Amino acid sequence: MKFTCSKNNLSQAVSIALKAVSPKTPSPILECIMIEAMGNDIKLTSNDTELGIETFIDGTVLTPGKIAVDAKFFSDIIRKLPESDVDIETDENNTIHIRCEKAQYDIPGKSGDDFVFLPQIEPSNVIELSQYTLRETIRQTIFSTSDNESNKLMSGELFEITGNHLKVVSLDGHRISIRSVELKDSYNSIKVVVPGKTLNEISKIISGGIEDMMRVGFANNHISFEFDRTKVISRLLDGEYYKVSQMISNDYSTKVTINRKDLYDCIDRATLLIRESDKKPVVINISNSSFELKINSSFGKMDEDIDISKEGNDLLIGFNPKFLLDALRAIDDETIHIYLMGPTSPCVIKDDLGSFIYLILPVNINAANR
Repeated sequence: MKFTCSKNNLSQAVSIALKAVSPKTPSPILECIMIEAMGNDIKLTSNDTELGIETFIDGTVLTPGKIAVDAKFFSDIIRKLPESDVDIETDENNTIHIRCEKAQYDIPGKSGDDFVFLPQIEPSNVIELSQYTLRETIRQTIFSTSDNESNKLMSGELFEITGNHLKVVSLDGHRISIRSVELKDSYNSIKVVVPGKTLNEISKIISGGIEDMMRVGFANNHISFEFDRTKVISRLLDGEYYKVSQMISNDYSTKVTINRKDLYDCIDRATLLIRESDKKPVVINISNSSFELKINSSFGKMDEDIDISKEGNDLLIGFNPKFLLDALRAIDDETIHIYLMGPTSPCVIKDDLGSFIYLILPVNINAANR
């Protein structure tokens, strides 16, 4: 195999392929990227058996062929090469010769006979949406997934399509995040659970442009994402997702309308007095037109008022400040509505159009302050 390509293009393609390279695997071949040269294309493929990526770049192919190379090692070399064209050649001993200006490397490769290529799937449904829409939807929900591997469904997100609406749901046992977006076209009903790891990696490699479209395909056990010159295929999570609609009530005894940034900044200041090991809640006292936020920790005390518009009962309630900050950070609206039922019931933050809903369970104030 012998080809020439731009260092920048190769480096970008390698960084994309790295997203599907497993750092811990019993199979050394899964620590590799497969490089294939054919026609005027160079294809890079990686696969950890749960997530697979293939991406193409332009190049001048003198001799077609393929080789597997240790992904991390190869990435480090390419990233530090001069900003110029790169010549890559392999020999009969699977040695990879890399040349860029005056830099030259000779590194071992593998034949790749045992490499696990991406599965060939035939999606039964395919939708189109902008890369911006998908990336923002992931950003606004992914923080509510659980990293507890004992509950696989909570480590993923529900993708539910009805007509021209896409609803994405995540939950971790303490909070729920829901985002609904309108699609340009109507589609058949779809309901699948996508691994959070897949969505995290997708959000890092798509451009996020409003005009940059992508195709998302759904098969029995897999989901595919196609954009630019890259394809990502992931396994779906098995199981029936939680009936989230039954967990969210429309009833409330207190409704607060408040400036989102003022609330975010206030809670952010309060966290200066909290260490993660403390697990200290922020205590919120809602009365009349005042939203009083208090924190009392071993590092000190803080008390701050925020002007609000209130309907209903006064209320004293506590929350994990991180959960509130995560939700507020994901909202773009200047003013938000918070709905509450009582000191032991969750708060619900939502807009009038139903484009987002964030539910957060409260903290037992007395137990947390012991």
